[in-house]
Amino acid sequence: VQLQASGGGLVQAGDSLRLSCAANGRTFSGYAMAWFRQAPGKEREFVGAISRVDISTYYADSVKGRFTISRDNARNTVYLQMNSLKPEDTSVYYCAGRVGGYRTRPHEYDYWGQGTQVTVSS
Repeated sequence: VQLQASGGGLVQAGDSLRLSCAANGRTFSGYAMAWFRQAPGKEREFVGAISRVDISTYYADSVKGRFTISRDNARNTVYLQMNSLKPEDTSVYYCAGRVGGYRTRPHEYDYWGQGTQVTVSS
């Protein structure tokens, strides 16, 4: 499956932004999907994930209560709604997919989007 992330931009602290990740292929519903982010000089870190079956979600503590992941299997798209953005959320955001259940480590994902830059000014 090929993934394409979009929706990044420059916003102010406290603003909201919604990222999208569109997938090609007819088996999108068979993939657990996740969002990761990577700031300059830092390792790629887990943001959140959504299961393929019961649409359960899981979030990193740093974004819990502010970010929401959802998916529309009919549109082959997963979303990341980001509210109350903080300067420390500034990163390149990547969507990722894997067959089976969701995981929290980058190497456990087989498919990656190209990344979209999110910059939050103070």
